[in-house]
Amino acid sequence: MTILLFVFIAVLIAGVPVFIALAGSSLLYTHFIAGIPDFVILHRMAGGIDSFPLLAVPFFILAGNLMNSAGITNRIYNFAAAAAGWMRGGLAHVNIIGSVIFAGMSGTAIADAAGLGTIEIKAMKDHGYSTEFSVGVTAASATLGPIIPPSLPFVIYGMMANVSIGALFLGGIIPGAVMTIFMMLYVTYCARKYNMGRDQAFNWSVLGLTFVAALPALMTPALIVGGMTFGWFTPTEAAIAACAWALILGVFLYRSMSLKQFYKVTLDTIETTAGVLLIVGAASLFGWVLTTTQVTERATEALLSLTDNRYIILLLANLLLLFVGCFLEPIASISILVPVLMPVVLKVGIDPVHFGVVMTLNLMIGLLHPPLGMVLFVLSRIAKLSIERTTMAILPWLLPLLASLIAITLIPEITLWLPRLVGLVK
Repeated sequence: MTILLFVFIAVLIAGVPVFIALAGSSLLYTHFIAGIPDFVILHRMAGGIDSFPLLAVPFFILAGNLMNSAGITNRIYNFAAAAAGWMRGGLAHVNIIGSVIFAGMSGTAIADAAGLGTIEIKAMKDHGYSTEFSVGVTAASATLGPIIPPSLPFVIYGMMANVSIGALFLGGIIPGAVMTIFMMLYVTYCARKYNMGRDQAFNWSVLGLTFVAALPALMTPALIVGGMTFGWFTPTEAAIAACAWALILGVFLYRSMSLKQFYKVTLDTIETTAGVLLIVGAASLFGWVLTTTQVTERATEALLSLTDNRYIILLLANLLLLFVGCFLEPIASISILVPVLMPVVLKVGIDPVHFGVVMTLNLMIGLLHPPLGMVLFVLSRIAKLSIERTTMAILPWLLPLLASLIAITLIPEITLWLPRLVGLVK
């Protein structure tokens, strides 16, 4: 078993793709050491992706890509500017509110950063904000993407942990609001400290016009979450409905999507989906090996021998997830760590829906850090800043994000109140 873990870490450090590191180290153990027949290995990998909830993955990815290409980002930004541009440090507030709205459509932090990041950073620089401040607030607000539903990491976590995806989606709404409040409070602090002004006057007619223009896009999260809450959709059906709605917006209402764009969006979706499912299949084999060799049981026993206090367990889990999030992408981290951590979580009485939100937020913060933070690299390219300068720009924004993480970790009701209200969590 030590050989398995050593090979996995060594291959990963060498820069080999995650799914090859997972599958290769697992195959080394199962084929050459344990002597397990090849058909069992293939069955385990295929079984890992033979899951009905996973059908939601390609459709949520497609819905996010369609929204990115449907010409809605400018409409969202204009509405956010009308709603918050009058505040001190206005465009920083606009940046955050725009990300809140776009999070209800994209489902990933990278899509949020790439979709709105270009518009937001350029607008802030044109109004005299420093490039570093613009990049920092854009990076921090991008973490809202997978917390506010829909969320691709929630779908993967729900499948791996056997948790209701609808409960996870509802559980992310109030934590997303808490994160928004902490970030806007930090913008208010910066605005006072650096004497930032207002970027535009408040105008009711402009607010009304921009709201009407953005209303069809604003209906997307209501369609997804509302449909699942009232039992109209399963998560997979909600993802399909989101795709259909995005097509209606892009093709018929906004008339901004051509056949060529749709073809490109489809190819991008296939490429992203293939990458996600390769990781899930390889991680399923890796997790099965960890379980059959009793690594998960030993890890549980070792951790519980130290403490059975749920808050200390959550603290240790947070530290582990923040560290892992700097080196592995969220889908791989969830696929690997859920089989290891879930037995401990359940034994000490932590609700798995609460833990799913905590885990996802930790991994989103990891996306802002080198060496493998994808949001870091995306914004570095958009802003034409070096990785070093981009990293330094993001560091101050860890304060509101970590404050949000502490609040969400220590107060489970922030996550569980809405799912309990509709009966999805006891």
